[in-house]
Amino acid sequence: MRIVLGLLVICALSAGFALDLEYEKPTVLITLLVRNKAHILPLFLSYVEQLDYPKQRIAFWLRCDHSSDNSDELLQQWLRRSGNLYHSINYDFDHKTQRYQNETSVYDWPVSRFKHVIALKEEALQYARDIWADFIFFLDADVLLTSPQALSALTRLQLPIVAPMLISEGLYSNFWCGMTEDYYYQRTDEYKEIYHSRKVGVYEVPVVHTAVLVDMNYAGARYLTFDRQRLIQMQSEQQLRVYDGPVDDIIVFAMSANSSGVPLRVSNELHFGYLMQPLEPSDTLENDLQQLINIRALMVNDLGQVPPVLDYFQAHVHLPEKTKVNFDHIFMINLLRRPERREKMERLFDEIGLDVEHFPAVDGKQLNAQLVQQMGISFLPGYEDPYHHRPMTMGEIGCFLSHYRIWQQIVQRQLQQVLILEDDIRFEPYFRSNAQRVMEQVEKMEFDLIYFGRKRLKDENEPWVDGTDNLVHVGYSYWTLAYVISLQGAKKLLAASPLKNLIPVDEFLPIMFDRHPQKDWSSVFETRNLIAFSAAPLLLYPTHYTGESGYISDTEDSQQVAFVETTADEPQPKSDRQQIFANNLELDQDVKLGESSHNIALPQVSAGKTHHEL
Repeated sequence: MRIVLGLLVICALSAGFALDLEYEKPTVLITLLVRNKAHILPLFLSYVEQLDYPKQRIAFWLRCDHSSDNSDELLQQWLRRSGNLYHSINYDFDHKTQRYQNETSVYDWPVSRFKHVIALKEEALQYARDIWADFIFFLDADVLLTSPQALSALTRLQLPIVAPMLISEGLYSNFWCGMTEDYYYQRTDEYKEIYHSRKVGVYEVPVVHTAVLVDMNYAGARYLTFDRQRLIQMQSEQQLRVYDGPVDDIIVFAMSANSSGVPLRVSNELHFGYLMQPLEPSDTLENDLQQLINIRALMVNDLGQVPPVLDYFQAHVHLPEKTKVNFDHIFMINLLRRPERREKMERLFDEIGLDVEHFPAVDGKQLNAQLVQQMGISFLPGYEDPYHHRPMTMGEIGCFLSHYRIWQQIVQRQLQQVLILEDDIRFEPYFRSNAQRVMEQVEKMEFDLIYFGRKRLKDENEPWVDGTDNLVHVGYSYWTLAYVISLQGAKKLLAASPLKNLIPVDEFLPIMFDRHPQKDWSSVFETRNLIAFSAAPLLLYPTHYTGESGYISDTEDSQQVAFVETTADEPQPKSDRQQIFANNLELDQDVKLGESSHNIALPQVSAGKTHHEL
């Protein structure tokens, strides 16, 4: 018995020791160069600290110079509070020099700045070799790795060089899919497929930058360089085509990998995080702060909220002051049984700075035929949904009544201009400034309604409104995602007595501005003189389309008023993604407000730091 017990004890101890005999994670050196990044450092450092990678397997190489803000103070605060969590931290902060030679602004990239950054990156690369790091992870302070699994996922790929695909406010990312013979960015169809995750995986590309993981154990890593002269020397020795491009760390690094046969790859297998776009020399800090607002709003759209920062950085996070823009009031319609939508929208309002009143929607689930009759509601004779070939649903009735009651409030409170929002929307970047710009264009003209978000149907002719840059005469449209209604417009809608001939609100509005194709429906409403425009490009879109994960419709997927037999073709729901645009509107409306629908001028292609996806 004693022998058996002894064997059991030995086996148990052996099993316990075996738990400690697993391979350690590879060591990673994270390099970070900081200049004037105090506004984003709290997020950057917080998200790096939230990575699930063992901190004792991570070392840092930090440099901060040429700053005129308090970037170094934030870094020192992080070092005091969190530095001892990591294996080691090599840092140097230069407080003396604030500008580079021949620099026109802090966002300018003169040759002197390129040379300085290149020298620092070469030093970091050598330091990684000196400490025998398994990987070196080059990170810009503009990178926000919101996925805690980011570093674990990248090292697990065991690739010579790989970049996590990052999302920006537009189409800009940290990889290229094409490069011209003279080293300029080249647009490709594959870029958008990867960026929009239409295909998911790990892809070989000609350039990666901003967030790049290099396997230092790969033999070819010894030939990697950011230095133009070193690259030329190496190519000459190997009798390769000698690099004759610009002094640019990103391009030189890519060409050194190419010359050495080291593949560059980008992974979109995970939603890794976000990055800020490089600014132009003429830009200011305000442009970067606005871009950060857009990125934070993207996080709310994608993740439900902005991941929290470390407690000791909370005081350094500032949200924009709330405003009603040019409107007397802003309403957001939301069902009380959808608190998750309201909470998400309120987070969005906090992030972009909108002062919005929650308007409890009329819930179709609480309606029945008797209640509808008691409200004095009767339906438009002969109405059936154009695609589903069915009568109205209780959800559609509730939706109409919600908008109707807001119109009543507008008249009762004598509100001159009101923005009405639904709760399943995502704002385009620079929403506030673009909304203000659109409203300034109608200051001296009469209008009743302006769509900010809708579904434009095919073959609708929508000419530009004379004297404006961002308004069209609206055609037959679906959805009431967001629209501006004037006091006069609300009066016109109420005067039509729509509850006596009820149809869905997004059918009623086109009737009232006399662009509905069903003339027998339109003829029921005698006065159809609503003056209606649409923002072009649109300022917001739905969060989900039919068939996408997370799509819910409280109007289409609810009880019908009655049943109508039909032999119609296959139905196409109003919430389908298709038919939003017709022939690209025969205009370049998608760039009228600037790249990604914001009001910053379109960037020009350059071989410098601004590698834009145009």
